[in-house]
Amino acid sequence: MEERVLRKLFLGFIQIHILHHAKEEPIYGTWMLDELKEHGYSISSGTLYPILHSMEQDGLLLKENKNVEGKIRKYYTTTPKGNEVLIEARNKAFELFKEIK
Repeated sequence: MEERVLRKLFLGFIQIHILHHAKEEPIYGTWMLDELKEHGYSISSGTLYPILHSMEQDGLLLKENKNVEGKIRKYYTTTPKGNEVLIEARNKAFELFKEIK
């Protein structure tokens, strides 16, 4: 039960993390998995890729396919809407962290 609740809570943090990095430079799934792992998130590609697809469908990310060593790799960058959502999420997170610290 507790793990399920934490997973739902961390999903929002993961999405903010994705937006943050996709704004800085194009990201791809494997790189994002490694980045999240460095910050203590343990998610599988089976969890990450649906998140990326959902964020793309919501208009937060833009996907571009690139050929890398003969394989197609999907790179994601933020859209203007994704940038706006990131700003709002940062503001809300800052207010929350000030309150709960």
